[in-house]
Amino acid sequence: MSTQTRPGADTPRTERTFFGQPWGLANLFGIELWERFSFYGMQALLAFYMYYATTEGGLGIDRSTALSLVGAYGGFVYMMALVASFVGDRLLGPERTLYYSAILVMIGHVMLALVPGAVGLAIGLVCVGIGSGGVKTASQVVLGDLYSREDPRRDAGFSVFYMAINIGALFGHAITGWVWGMAGFHWGFGLAAIGMAIGLVQYTVMRKSTIGAAGSEVPNPLPRSEWAKWGLGVAGIALVLVSLLTTGILPLDWLSWVVFAVALVATVVLLSEMYASDEVTDAEKSRLTGYIPLLVGSVAFFAIFQSQFTVVAVYADQRADLSLFKWVLEPAQVQSFNPLFIIIFAPIFATMWTKLGERQWASATKFGVANIIIGLSLFIFLPYVGKGEQSTPLLVLVVILFLFTIGELFLSPVGNSLATKVAPQAFKSRLFAVWLMSVSMGTALSGVLGSLYNPDDAVAERTFFLTLSAITIVLGVFLIAIRRWVVRKFAGIR
Repeated sequence: MSTQTRPGADTPRTERTFFGQPWGLANLFGIELWERFSFYGMQALLAFYMYYATTEGGLGIDRSTALSLVGAYGGFVYMMALVASFVGDRLLGPERTLYYSAILVMIGHVMLALVPGAVGLAIGLVCVGIGSGGVKTASQVVLGDLYSREDPRRDAGFSVFYMAINIGALFGHAITGWVWGMAGFHWGFGLAAIGMAIGLVQYTVMRKSTIGAAGSEVPNPLPRSEWAKWGLGVAGIALVLVSLLTTGILPLDWLSWVVFAVALVATVVLLSEMYASDEVTDAEKSRLTGYIPLLVGSVAFFAIFQSQFTVVAVYADQRADLSLFKWVLEPAQVQSFNPLFIIIFAPIFATMWTKLGERQWASATKFGVANIIIGLSLFIFLPYVGKGEQSTPLLVLVVILFLFTIGELFLSPVGNSLATKVAPQAFKSRLFAVWLMSVSMGTALSGVLGSLYNPDDAVAERTFFLTLSAITIVLGVFLIAIRRWVVRKFAGIR
């Protein structure tokens, strides 16, 4: 630890630092790590908890319905990030949004751990979903407020923060999966709750001394006269949705399609508003046009990538030999390989893009390569189609998840960056919301894919993998083919 003058501050003052970064980064790193530990630890168990028989500690939900719900839930979390941005910008400010969201996540995990059956599942998932969307969004805004715009430490700080996400995911998958195997689902959920509790206590204790005024401002306060209107609107939507679900008018296995449709409508509305605005220049509208095919590429990629929580989860459970040296992994622990590979290879990719500079591939090419890689990864399943239990070596799944990760590194961080580069000056946050909606749509579709996957029919299984592979590879080739058109539309942005 050292002290230094804070760059960009209105009035120079001495600042405590943590390895050269603002001390607040250490606090945000901690709560993000533990929130990701709890979230991914819970998500690793979710599909199994829903479709395992009641005699095995599960809820006995039909497997197709369960996988559809997992996808719908993942898409819901990303949509909540959009809601959280509204709350942070207009009601509470980013820092209080972060704090109360973390509390809501904690409540959700406790409900999953202590309340059995569908009631605990429903209340727990809603609380965790809304809260996680808030933490995901608000934490990065608060982190940004710790730096001035000109602070040279800024990018490095965000890179350190990104590592917290993957460290939390790595240990969340691995440890909660192990606890599930030893003691049952609710003990696994309980461990997730304990992890979130650690993060929340740490953040609360260090909140004033490390975060200070960062993220405390409400940028665009909602007039109190409009609070009732918005509150009644949200309550009305929630009431209609609950009524549709409880009466059976809206079947549970349709939820993935509902989330996809809502995210699609939100995307169209947000883009239309930007196209129609007089504040958006012709050059900015051109960039939006070039951005659209990349959004399609993002949806397709995440539909397969997020299937590690649906299709790949079922495959690991029913078809894979999970022996690793002297140990036998739980199916949920297989999902640990993706964050492990991210931790190893993300710095390599960052260094590679830095060294290449202007010689690096255009964004459309990176998106295309990502789709081709993840499409090709599905071919690895084909030699094992129709075979029985423990017929697929663990190494096969490791290779598949390795390719998933390489594809992710070509697309996900590039997409985050691109959304900020091509956004119209007047709608910087809105285009990032559009990017999140593409992730939401892809995640929801992973639930649809899970509901369509049938490991008990060899012909259907082969057709499933071949069809998905063909679609993503063709789309990837198309994105590479139009890369020059996209670059022209981006007007100087690659």
